[in-house]
Amino acid sequence: MDRHQLREQNPVIDDRGVLLVSPDGMLGRAWKELLAARRIPHDELIFPAFDMTKRDQVDRAVSERHRLVVNCAAFTDVDGSEQRETEALLVNGTAVGYLAERCRAVGATLVHYSTDYVFDGRATAPYPVDAPYDPVNAYGRTKAEGELRVFESGVRNLVVRTSWLYAPWGNNFVRTIVRLSRERPELPVVNDQRGRPSSSESLAAATFELVERGAAAPGRAGAFHVTDGGECTWFEFATRIAAATNPGCRVLPCTSEQFPRLAKRPAYSVLDLAKCEGLLGPRPHWTRSVDAVLARLASA
Repeated sequence: MDRHQLREQNPVIDDRGVLLVSPDGMLGRAWKELLAARRIPHDELIFPAFDMTKRDQVDRAVSERHRLVVNCAAFTDVDGSEQRETEALLVNGTAVGYLAERCRAVGATLVHYSTDYVFDGRATAPYPVDAPYDPVNAYGRTKAEGELRVFESGVRNLVVRTSWLYAPWGNNFVRTIVRLSRERPELPVVNDQRGRPSSSESLAAATFELVERGAAAPGRAGAFHVTDGGECTWFEFATRIAAATNPGCRVLPCTSEQFPRLAKRPAYSVLDLAKCEGLLGPRPHWTRSVDAVLARLASA
C-alpha cells in the first residue's frame, strides 16, 4: 500500500490540521524537516510564547481543526530533575495531561514521546511495552506520570518510548563525543549501561509511519517502543564515534561509580521493538544511523 492509499485509509496526517509543539528542540526539528520534505503544512507552538503548563493556553492553541498534535516538548535535564522535580513534573506530567485532555475534547490524535527511564534497569532482556513502571530517578518518575495522564485521558494516542536520542544538531551525546575526541587524547566513558541509540530523524520518520498506518489508539494500546536496532554500551557507542572523528583519541571504559552523576541511570534499558517492527519491519541498526550523522557532521 502506497502513502496516498494509507492517507485515504487513515487521514490523520493530511494537508491541514498538524500541530507541532516545540519544533525548536532536537526531535522537534526532525519533525519540522520531515513535514517540510513531505510538503505537509503545520502550525507550531514554541516556548515561551506558548507555555503548555498553562491550561488556558493549551485550550486556546489546540483547536477543532487540528487532526494531529505532536508533542516534542519536555523537561529533559535528567540530573536537574533531581533538584527540580516539581518543575519537571509540571512539564512532563501535568502539562502533558492538559494537552491530552484538550486533544480528546477536539478529537485530535496525540503523539507524545517518553523514555526508557520509566523502567528500573534491572532486566536482562528487552523491556516489552507493557512492562511495569519502576523508575530509578526523578526524570523517569515525571515521564511515567505524563504517560499515565495520556492513557487516562482517553485520547487517541501514540506514546512513543525511545532512548539515547541524538541528531546532527542540538546538545547530545554524539556531538559531545565528536567535540571531545578532537580536543582530548583520552576519553573515559561508562561501559556498564546498555541501551539502544536512536537517531531523531529515524525516530520522527518511524513515528510518522506509525500514525499513517493507524497505530494510534486510546489508552495503553497506543504505547510503542521506537529506537534504532541493535544495542551497545555508552563506551561502545563512543568508541565508534571517536574512531570516525579522530582515531588517535583513546576511549577508555569505566564504571558508573567512576563517573558519578546526580541522577542514577538504569544499567539496562534496552527496549523491545517487536510491536513497532511488526508494523514497520526491522529498524535500521544504530551503527548505520550514527555513521550517516557523523558523515554529515564531518562535511558541515
